[in-house]
Amino acid sequence: MSESDVTDLTDVPDLTGDLVGLFGAAKCVLFDFDGPVCHLFDGHPASGIAAELRIWAARNVPGDVVVEAGSVDDPLALLRAAALMYPDSDLVKEMEQQLTSQELRATLTAEPTEDADLLIRRLGAAGFRLAVTTNNSERAVRSYLERTGLSDLFGEHIHGRKPDPKLMKPDPDCLRRALDTTGSTAAESLMIGDSAADCRAASTLGVPFLGYARDESKRGPLRRAGAQDKAIVATMSELLPVLDALESAHRRD
Repeated sequence: MSESDVTDLTDVPDLTGDLVGLFGAAKCVLFDFDGPVCHLFDGHPASGIAAELRIWAARNVPGDVVVEAGSVDDPLALLRAAALMYPDSDLVKEMEQQLTSQELRATLTAEPTEDADLLIRRLGAAGFRLAVTTNNSERAVRSYLERTGLSDLFGEHIHGRKPDPKLMKPDPDCLRRALDTTGSTAAESLMIGDSAADCRAASTLGVPFLGYARDESKRGPLRRAGAQDKAIVATMSELLPVLDALESAHRRD
């Protein structure tokens, strides 16, 4: 999209409310991965991965990682807890590698989020720059995108967790990297995420945020993190009419 491609929305019908404004002002869309793009752990549940990490941690990491994490079923929380307990240690690096291996395995059975593939393809065709900004492994993201034929739409703009888990969202590190590689400013970008950490990372950089929440259990944390109800959707399908409205506005220009 060029500077002149930002759509004049003054006469767009208010079918999709503020969502049209969000996309109309954007040139770059940043996707969280697990949730907005796919259901990564559908066939290889996160709770099972967390159980394996707990067993590994009990054998290799001094101290109680589970107590520090405050969760027994979230592998990312366990990794973050280990990093806080033993920063920059080889143990944490090995634990991160263990998680990456499990995520790669999960990509083989991951199911696409309904209409996410179509949304991504339409955004790419419309000229939006696309990037993934995720706490999951970059290798896992690339594996999934290649399997589903979406990798060319994102190109080099896949930004997963670094070896240092402290840089995972809500730290905005992966978003900052995405803005850099896409040559985008925060104001002309839009983050689509499903967690409070996504919302807070976007807010830190001044990136507009669109929440994806399949039910109230996901919507509540987004609200508490600062997301507006008018900028939270329950399905990716709700965003397709937004693109229809933008395309209609372009045809009238």
